[in-house]
Amino acid sequence: MSFRLSNRDARRLWLANQGLAPTPTGPADPLTTIRRLGFVQLDSIQVLARAHHHILWSRNQNYREPMLDRMLAKDRSVFEHFTHDASVLPVETYPYWRRQFGRKEKTMGNASWFRGMPDAEGRAAIKARIGREGALSTMAFDSQIEGPKEMWRRPPHKLALDFMWYTGELATCYRENFRKFYNLSERVIPARHRETEIEDAAALDWLCTQALNRLGFATPGDIQRFWDAATSAEVRGWVANADLQPVEIQTANRETLSLMAPPDLSERLAEAPPPTSRLRILSPFDPVVRDRDRLKKLFGFDYRIEIFVPAAKRKWGYYVYPLLEGDRFVGRIEAKADRAGGTLTVLNLWAEPGVRWTTARAAKLEAELDRMGRFLGTTEIVWQCPAQPDA
Repeated sequence: MSFRLSNRDARRLWLANQGLAPTPTGPADPLTTIRRLGFVQLDSIQVLARAHHHILWSRNQNYREPMLDRMLAKDRSVFEHFTHDASVLPVETYPYWRRQFGRKEKTMGNASWFRGMPDAEGRAAIKARIGREGALSTMAFDSQIEGPKEMWRRPPHKLALDFMWYTGELATCYRENFRKFYNLSERVIPARHRETEIEDAAALDWLCTQALNRLGFATPGDIQRFWDAATSAEVRGWVANADLQPVEIQTANRETLSLMAPPDLSERLAEAPPPTSRLRILSPFDPVVRDRDRLKKLFGFDYRIEIFVPAAKRKWGYYVYPLLEGDRFVGRIEAKADRAGGTLTVLNLWAEPGVRWTTARAAKLEAELDRMGRFLGTTEIVWQCPAQPDA
């Protein structure tokens, strides 16, 4: 018999697993947050805060940006690599992650993205220079793109640095203004993690188990996409042999999804707290928002980030933030920060269909904007739109 989860319970479990159920207060502990999430996506765009900082702040609003920088550059408690995108992971994940280096070496070596990359001898020369001089960024090299300068083309030295980063020969040592500095992996990753050997089958089991634990309920495709560190066939094989529990999930529009869950799902559900009633401004790359299909099925929230959509074709705006209140997405906000000028400007605010923008809800948003301002170091909120949106 399948275990049945109402839509409300599914949302509660999902938000609890993703660290968005508790009130985000108390001493900041970003390493525990990253461990809980599995990884945090990195992104260079800074409209309010860069995605990785925003994600950590959403789970504890005493978090400040230098904390992650220190964890990477000094504590060595996290490392950077590629899940579905560039991400920061707990360093104890590294032994299980080594299978990803081999996968990337096979796929990246033949990818059109890396056309024009130096050969093995050329890459060895770049690596030897880092060995002599220490951590270097791409700015320390001066090779040039040959041929047409297409949008995503990179100079040969950048391709070589990235390839060796993908394959584990190099690691991110630290960042300055988001610029990555590369160093030899043996200088960055603590020896106890770098030298631990994990058999491939054990690594695959760990990755799939950890993905499902964080998802709570999933299809094989959901599990595969969580880390993007195994093939679909490998994950299907794991599912076929794992001790899993079938579960039926009610969606926001009252359809039923047949998924898989850990065998102790009922215990996990009993321990999942109800989400705080606080209203939160979430990053477009937040783990709860990132899987647009899951987001729509569980919450009925149809969201798309429009940074690559031409301005004239955007429905909402360049960088629009989802608004989560309790276990419901109640709206979206377009805002930007001028840290030097000390202002946080609200450009647009929309309520979701059927959501009344009450005085209490407006006060919750004001409080969240104040908290965001303290995080960003801005002291003034400037409204360029009505503070009471139409639904």
